[in-house]
Amino acid sequence: MKILRRIIIVLIILIVALLLAKDFIIKASVEKGVEVVTGLKLSIGNLNVGILKPTVEIKNLKLFNPENFPDKIMIDMPEIYVNYDLPAIIGGTIHLPEVRLGLKEFFVVKNSSGEVNLNALKSVQAQKKGAAKPSGKPEGKAPNIKIDKLVLSIGKVIYKDYSKGATPSIKEYDINLNEVYTNVNDPYQLASLIVVKALLGTPIASLANFDLKGLQNSVGGVMSGAQKIAATAVEGAEKTATNAIGTVKDLLKNPFGSEK
Repeated sequence: MKILRRIIIVLIILIVALLLAKDFIIKASVEKGVEVVTGLKLSIGNLNVGILKPTVEIKNLKLFNPENFPDKIMIDMPEIYVNYDLPAIIGGTIHLPEVRLGLKEFFVVKNSSGEVNLNALKSVQAQKKGAAKPSGKPEGKAPNIKIDKLVLSIGKVIYKDYSKGATPSIKEYDINLNEVYTNVNDPYQLASLIVVKALLGTPIASLANFDLKGLQNSVGGVMSGAQKIAATAVEGAEKTATNAIGTVKDLLKNPFGSEK
């Protein structure tokens, strides 16, 4: 009995240790995976993997510029939500039924040498070479991925131009994008989609002399099925909720209905 008890205690300790370490392990994997896809480093403030529910919540993700740029951050994502398919992942495919990406700020920067930070992205480099996606690199291979539903929101895009002096010319554009996309099956395509949607409604591509049309063509299929999250839909939901509250109040006042 004593041996069995010790075995059980050891197993419990191992399970607890794995539960405590799982977030750290997955966080490191996500950071490495994004670096492989984008070619840039990033940091994650906090990552929480659900145990009973197949969800991942990421807080304060920041994608960094290359070292030869004065500004450190390219993308600031305060919140990311992922719903994952564990059996598919075990089988070798990262199947994500739903992903919600919330970009607070997207920084497009031209340094003193006239280089634009977006050109450091692997998906942009592949588009310039006429490739569908980057070839395998020594540092790793992008995973197979399938996103059924992608909810993308972008708040603000900021353009900084250091090419004319140490004090940059700054232009800010409120995008306030909220759209839904389906069947995103390529991590490089996802990176390209974010860049295209961030710049499409602004003159930044022209200001930075950045080829947006070529990148746009590479994600045309995904963009064709985009659905906007309209404000009218939110207003309708609020109106429905208000009506429902009113109905509940009426029932509480007269739970048996009017007498006949």
